[in-house]
Amino acid sequence: MSESLDVRLAFDPNGIRLPLDRILPLKSIEADPKKSPTYTRIVKSIAEIGVIEPLIVYPHKSQKGMYLLLDGHLRLNALKRLGHQDVLCLVSTEDEAYTYNHKVSRVTPIQEHLMIMKAIEQGVSEERIAATLDIDVARIRQKRDLLTGICPEAIALLKDRSVSPGALREMRKVKPMRQIEMAELMLASANCTESYAKCLFAATPQEQLTDPEKAKEIKGVKPEDMARMEKELDALGRDFKMIEQGHGRNVLNLVLAVAYLRKLLDNAGVVRFLSQRYADILAEFRKLVDTASLEATA
Repeated sequence: MSESLDVRLAFDPNGIRLPLDRILPLKSIEADPKKSPTYTRIVKSIAEIGVIEPLIVYPHKSQKGMYLLLDGHLRLNALKRLGHQDVLCLVSTEDEAYTYNHKVSRVTPIQEHLMIMKAIEQGVSEERIAATLDIDVARIRQKRDLLTGICPEAIALLKDRSVSPGALREMRKVKPMRQIEMAELMLASANCTESYAKCLFAATPQEQLTDPEKAKEIKGVKPEDMARMEKELDALGRDFKMIEQGHGRNVLNLVLAVAYLRKLLDNAGVVRFLSQRYADILAEFRKLVDTASLEATA
């Protein structure tokens, strides 16, 4: 039975409420609302619903009762601007600010849509969401309707990717099965942009459009060119999928082959035989074994 490991937390989960004058910033920041939209959104958000993410602080080593601010400089400035006297903080167990300031997980457009929908379902008005984020109500409604017309299977494929809203608009023009194909191709090529989605739409046969009776219209492209693009992009998509499916198997075979070659070259007799009769092959074997990254040999 394996021994249990004690994992030390990076901060005190209980948190403490500190007066703002006991928090010492580590850096000077630009907090001009005219120059920093992010700062303006933070001020609006705190004014509407308060601080969502606690400030991260660390006890000052020489000044008792004082704390160094590791993360939350814009929030601290906004709190002072709004006249707050104290704030909830998490006390870090390490005097380092790199993790908090650089290891940030960005919210994808689909995740943002789901968060807005959940807030609306819980009774939060679109106007209040817009005021909190300091954006126009029309943009909230655009984000609310982002996935209208997109099938659940395509949404599940793209939910963790930063897919362009324009790409989703192009996907609405095709039927669900084609939406799934487009999502798979965008993932396989690591390209979720509007321009690539437009190419995939151009390659979509007429019968797979949501409105088959309406002819596809792409500026500057003639009908005969459109038909040729459909055939070429369809063939390209099939080839891409075949390559993607075979890539994992090829890498596995390469790993096994390199491991076998490494074992062979550990045998002095085999190396001596190859050096005497097949020096050129031995040199190639050594190149493979000595390669630090398999990607370089792929």
